[in-house]
Amino acid sequence: MATAFEWHNYGKSTIGSREDIENVSIEKLQAFYKKYYQPDNAVLVVAGKFEEAKTLSMINDYFGVIPKPIREISEFYTRDPIQDGERSVTVKRVGDVQWLSVLHKISSGTHPDYAPTSVLMEILSNAPSGRIYKALVDTKKATAIFSIPFQLKEPSATLVFAQVPKDKSIEDAKKAMLQTFNELTTNPPTKEEVERAKASLLKQIELNFNNPDRVGILMSEFISMGDWRLFFLYRDQLEKVTPEDVLKVAKNYFKEDNRVVGQFIPVNEPNRAEIPAEPNVEALVKDYKGKAAVSEGEAFDPSPANIEARTVRSTLPNGMKTALLYKKTWGESVQARLTLRFGDEKNLVNKGTAGQYAARMLDKGTTKLSRQQIKDEFDRLKARVNFFGGATSVSVNIETTKPNLAEVVKLVEQILKDPAFPADEFEKLKSESIAGIESQRREPTAVASVRLSKYTSPYPKGDPRYAESFDESIESIKNLKLEDVKKFHKDFYGTNNATLSLVGDFDATEMSGLITQAFGSWKSAANFKRLEAKIKQVQPINEKLETPDKANAFMTAQYSWEYKDSNPDYPALVLGHYMLGGGTASRLFSRIRGKEGLSYGVGSNFFAGTLDNVGSFSAYAIYAPENGTKLEEVFKEEIMKVINEGFTEEELTAAKSGWVQGNAINRAQDGSIAAVLNNYLYNGRDFKWDEALEKKVQALTLAEVNAAMKKSLRYEDISIVMAGDFAKAKAKEAEKK
Repeated sequence: MATAFEWHNYGKSTIGSREDIENVSIEKLQAFYKKYYQPDNAVLVVAGKFEEAKTLSMINDYFGVIPKPIREISEFYTRDPIQDGERSVTVKRVGDVQWLSVLHKISSGTHPDYAPTSVLMEILSNAPSGRIYKALVDTKKATAIFSIPFQLKEPSATLVFAQVPKDKSIEDAKKAMLQTFNELTTNPPTKEEVERAKASLLKQIELNFNNPDRVGILMSEFISMGDWRLFFLYRDQLEKVTPEDVLKVAKNYFKEDNRVVGQFIPVNEPNRAEIPAEPNVEALVKDYKGKAAVSEGEAFDPSPANIEARTVRSTLPNGMKTALLYKKTWGESVQARLTLRFGDEKNLVNKGTAGQYAARMLDKGTTKLSRQQIKDEFDRLKARVNFFGGATSVSVNIETTKPNLAEVVKLVEQILKDPAFPADEFEKLKSESIAGIESQRREPTAVASVRLSKYTSPYPKGDPRYAESFDESIESIKNLKLEDVKKFHKDFYGTNNATLSLVGDFDATEMSGLITQAFGSWKSAANFKRLEAKIKQVQPINEKLETPDKANAFMTAQYSWEYKDSNPDYPALVLGHYMLGGGTASRLFSRIRGKEGLSYGVGSNFFAGTLDNVGSFSAYAIYAPENGTKLEEVFKEEIMKVINEGFTEEELTAAKSGWVQGNAINRAQDGSIAAVLNNYLYNGRDFKWDEALEKKVQALTLAEVNAAMKKSLRYEDISIVMAGDFAKAKAKEAEKK
């Protein structure tokens, strides 16, 4: 971006350079605040189910009284000159995977050219039918590609990235990618490609409107371009895009002289791209008329009691359990969570990798549908469906709408029961996985996490939960055969130990019958017995691992003990650990980031088993390597303060309010409700547990919380692993002296 935009701020990182952050004066920060933090330079978006008059009155009461300062914000007028020839940039740093990127400058996000440009980027980069995907990933020149078509207020750019393993030629990948761009004019996008791309993009738009969070974020993004109605204009323009429109933008923007790649090639005759100015937004939206409003949801009470009262549970003939919660939702949206559980401690030995790949290969094709056809069907049905899992279970997350739910369930049934496990997709997935592991070998977060996991893991080699090293993971993948994956699916998959939750707008009678028909008689051939979680008592370690040439360092900390969430002091520990490291108001965050400025991100977590007697405390921090010693000192100080001095009444009151409100917000999200219902079907709980826990937390005294934390929080048992470029930091410190 910096090479493409020499003058415009799009060529600069939003947060600024590290040097700017380290050296900026307080006066500069104050001046910036005074100039830009003005009421008429701010946007407030409220999305969801609310009382308009009351909400507007509250907004006016709180924000309307802020006086407008007599300071003008100057108009931003900088524009980059038209680019005269292909540019190049090369970065050389320590790493394990090569990356190639190609940038083309394009119109602003408000220009009519943007819609066909976004369609073109989908045609080029989507998996598995994208032209660049086929040219690089299918031919094994690269392991993965992705693209970013920036939609910004002023003329911006598109970016396409390719991940290339070290043993592959980046020149071959670059040649293939540039050839794909160059052939756009002689091999223009087809009607089928355009319609497929539009279906995918429009699906995302429609599904976004079923979630108030996404609506609010989307509207604020388009307001930053000039007006919220621009979003609807973009959607309407997207619907009208033709192959001719896509070819037009391909010819105008995706040309050699308008790109930035890995080398510079001078030319005698520049082939310039004329970048149009952004249109007048007021004129664009003046007479805009929106489409018909989507169906509104009910004013749903997210209390545990109401959720429990409206949930209908049942058990299918094969033992599968279901929980259905009907509620009228915005856009007739529906959320579903399906989890298949299988195997036992004996029959799953040495099947960890096979189980992972069985789950990851599910949506790569069935005996009736190819990978692309599956994707096309989910796009047509306006469904987001994700499959994930491993050797002990596989889960399916579904988000769709009432009119499409039945077809989506039938398609999920086909994918689960009848996967084709195509050999070419299997090899691509293995290559992608190995490249991903290689890319993490020197990343501080991965290095520290793998080391601590291997040290504290109680599971032996062969157990599917065994903590593998980087080398072990790569070896497991290389040794895996497609026959192993197919056999795993045949031996273990079935729904007799499955759970399914459904939340949203649906016909309960229709869905009960369909679910029973689809999954009510499917059984796993293998014996099932839950793998019990264990802990490993270890001597605490404190290690620093070198990751050369990495700007940030990472700290991870942990200790475990026997503990269940049925323990009487569990509510006290929940609230105590929330105050210690559970959010931006916590002790660790306030001290380490807020007061000391030592960490970019810091927090801790407390876990207690429901079915197994396993408890753990963990913490993390992202920081500059030179701050490691101070970070550890402050981390210890804050934990010891909790142990020796405890919390205050003010902290307790605020924490109770924040924790309860956070739970209420989670229960207002259909996906969250579905996930909890699905989990409760497995462990035998319901939302009465949540209601009881909240009452216990609300009734806690300061003495009870402090006593519980003093009893369980033990700094001397914490293992700490840090990873970063500590040698460079030490050398810099020596130079200063």
